[in-house]
Amino acid sequence: ACCARSGSLPSLHCQPRHNGGMNRRHHLLQAASALCALAFSATVFAQGRPIRLVVPYAAGGPVDVTARALAERAKDSLGPIIIENKPGGGGNIGADLVAKATPDGLTIGIAATATHAVNPWLYAKMPYNAATDFAPITQMVRVPNVLVMNAETAQRLKIHTVVDLIAYAKANPGKLNYGSGGNGSAGHLAGEMFKSQAGIYAVHIPYNGANPAQFALQSAQVDFNFDNLAAAAPGIKAGKLKALAVTTATRSNHLPDVPPVADTLKGFAIDTWWGLVAPAATPKDVLARLSQAFTAALRAPETQMRFAGLFAEPVATTPEQFGALMKAELVRYQPVVKAAGAKVD
Repeated sequence: ACCARSGSLPSLHCQPRHNGGMNRRHHLLQAASALCALAFSATVFAQGRPIRLVVPYAAGGPVDVTARALAERAKDSLGPIIIENKPGGGGNIGADLVAKATPDGLTIGIAATATHAVNPWLYAKMPYNAATDFAPITQMVRVPNVLVMNAETAQRLKIHTVVDLIAYAKANPGKLNYGSGGNGSAGHLAGEMFKSQAGIYAVHIPYNGANPAQFALQSAQVDFNFDNLAAAAPGIKAGKLKALAVTTATRSNHLPDVPPVADTLKGFAIDTWWGLVAPAATPKDVLARLSQAFTAALRAPETQMRFAGLFAEPVATTPEQFGALMKAELVRYQPVVKAAGAKVD
């Protein structure tokens, strides 16, 4: 008989009721357990129960919008997918909900640069272990960040390239400043990486969110920002902002004429990513089914077009590839956060 019970995971190590069973019985039990796992994978998404996709940020932002677009494309394979927004704690509240959910494939969530690479070093206490409490499904998105200046400031100071910016900063130490969405934000960390590698000093001015930081830049209250391309693009197109470089290792398809910072500072690369994860104990065959459905949805032309409108690049990966990325990013951000001196108690 199948060892899986309604609402529970199949056991891969079902044991006989008494010791001393023959090897044949042991092999039969192993085979039965494997069949139970396959049956669970095949039926868990066909029971009429919706999948809950936890977004650890507020509705309306780029993470939320891409999650909803992907869920719409994947529902044909997986059935209904309900988005549940759980903002707060820099993303930690929603991520923790996923970490502690029943590992049955019916609760999954978003893992992002903040929740799985930055926050573990930024927060004094974490409710989950980013390295061990999650099973990767697939990366979803890479969003380039861009080094932008107030266009009038750039014109006045004759700064047209990253080389010009560095030269001016070295000749005028402490005269430049940059804004960000707050201590420990992506813009703050990118700015500190830039200062360190360029050997310059610029004053960091944190704001309460990305929108106030961008307003400060456009109104010339600060000189430059490292901003999300989706947020900066309207200002660039309107001529209010001057894009000096993108922060990805290579050029972005969305700004093909703008070079990467790495052309000037070798090895500089920092971008924003997010993807799908499940609780750590989710069975591998269930993860495989989820990965197959979501990567197919990511490759769909409709998804590609929807993401392009958000200046987000869809990235469909295997669970192993996404897991390797999260592991590498977690290690990479430790010295970055430490150098920035940012801390949340």
